[in-house]
Amino acid sequence: MNTQEPADTLPIYSPTPTNVHPPSIMSSKQRMTVLDLTVSTTTDKPSGTTNPRNPPSSSPSRWRTPEFCLYFVVLVVVLPIMAWIPISLSLESHPNYPFYQSKLSSGWLFGRKMDNSDAQYRSFRGNLSYLIGAASLYLLLKFLRRRLIPSSSIGEGVLYTIPLNALISLVVVFVLHGASALKLLAILSLNYTIAKQCKGSKLGPLLTWLFNGAVLFANELNHGYRFGAISPSLGYLDDIEGLYPRWHVIFNITMLRLISFNMDYHWSHSHQDRTLANRVQTAPSDKQRQEIPHPDGVYSYVNYIAYALYPPLYIAGPILTFNDFMWQLRRPINPGASDVRNYFVRFLVSFFTMEFILHFMYVVAIKDRKAWIGDTPLQISMIGFWNLMVVWLKLLIPWRFFRLWALADGIVAPENMVRCMANNYSTLGFWRSWHRSYNLWIIRYIYIPLGGSKNVILNTVLVFTFVALWHDLTFRLLAWGWLVSLFIVPELLATYLLPKSKFGKNAWYRHVCAIGAVANVLLMMAANLVGFVIGTDGIKFFVSQLLGTREGHQFLVVACACIFVGVQLMFEYREEEMRHGIYRRC
Repeated sequence: MNTQEPADTLPIYSPTPTNVHPPSIMSSKQRMTVLDLTVSTTTDKPSGTTNPRNPPSSSPSRWRTPEFCLYFVVLVVVLPIMAWIPISLSLESHPNYPFYQSKLSSGWLFGRKMDNSDAQYRSFRGNLSYLIGAASLYLLLKFLRRRLIPSSSIGEGVLYTIPLNALISLVVVFVLHGASALKLLAILSLNYTIAKQCKGSKLGPLLTWLFNGAVLFANELNHGYRFGAISPSLGYLDDIEGLYPRWHVIFNITMLRLISFNMDYHWSHSHQDRTLANRVQTAPSDKQRQEIPHPDGVYSYVNYIAYALYPPLYIAGPILTFNDFMWQLRRPINPGASDVRNYFVRFLVSFFTMEFILHFMYVVAIKDRKAWIGDTPLQISMIGFWNLMVVWLKLLIPWRFFRLWALADGIVAPENMVRCMANNYSTLGFWRSWHRSYNLWIIRYIYIPLGGSKNVILNTVLVFTFVALWHDLTFRLLAWGWLVSLFIVPELLATYLLPKSKFGKNAWYRHVCAIGAVANVLLMMAANLVGFVIGTDGIKFFVSQLLGTREGHQFLVVACACIFVGVQLMFEYREEEMRHGIYRRC
């Protein structure tokens, strides 16, 4: 089974690399640059590996040109306005304040109230101290295990910790879910049985997908089941709830690991060289860790439990494939203390950025109560924009916390957010950088098996339909999935009609791409507002205010001009990355 990611469709504008040098770690004596904002990943590729259809060419820096000096002036003027508008809408003196005041709670910053009304982030924030305690205890136990009981399997990494990992994992799920952990273990055991019975048979993938899909739907319809519904004599088990009895809510993430184990095991039986794993002496690359199968004995039930219920990544990810997880135990990457420390700083910056927004911009409460009566199109658009920013941060922060926990344990999970929400101009690139570990999982287990770029449009529709249903069985998310699929078509069409290989050297090409990117940004914002913020009814109101009034038309023209400036800065930022050997397809 070939699981290599194919040469995918290029984004509307793909910067060209020049003077490529390998990325290096900045010494303390070097001055900071704009690239210090780039989130490093272990999969950053030198520009020399670009697609042959997009050959390298010289591209001098534009940062100090008159054109970009003008862009910087626009940036300095517009950004403070974008920040002040939601702050002004959140003042007690604003006429709409009484409509959403009840959604606010006591804060800690400058005596202000805070908008902690988003249930998902409120749950994480309220339990953060417990999560920190759990992570500290887990890491302490692992530290003591390594120090007090030396390894007896030198040469096989830290596989000796697997039994302890599995034991801690079982304890964690029973503490979290109480007796419902038995339901989870039953599902895991049935899935494992399918993998082991089918091995390399073509029936294996079919049964795996049918079983996990059926469980996903059944969990939703039955709200995680009740023992009393199975048998009245088992009803007493329903009272043993644990700290988080709603195990079925986070099963979506677990399901991805179950499919990963079964598919990796299935492909291990069809791999051309099944002895390759025994000959790997050094730490494999990211790609090799996913593709090189392990010896049959590695796909054991204990390893499977340790992987599927791995505590740092169990609740929310990021998502690791089974092959990758086991390779990191067999050939440890050993992230350094500086890597953990630097990532901890990134987590703190993200967390306190969110705290500032929650204390000064009550956009979630305004959105929930539709408290935008009398607001201008500019103000309404900023309510939508900052709601999207809150969505980005409320996902980024938990993912970074759990990834930090895993990193401290020696496991390097993919970075889920490698671009800021506002630093995207390509629809395809956006989905490569948003929930990146999920995107990599989809590419490996859905997109490529379906044919990859050979059937781009059909596979895109199927992928985003799955993504929508996986998130939630609602029409709103189905509408989001289909809108995203539809909005990808203009980008594919523009890439086909204006290929960079043919027109990239023309001076006008970058500006035409920027115009197309402006449309992309507007479409992406609309799709995500529908899926994750205001739904289909809310977007109708937003559109009516923008397109149905003269003031809305005027604002839209100015907004498009500002987005054009932002896109040009995004283009040049990516050029700067590639001048320093960082190449990403997003």
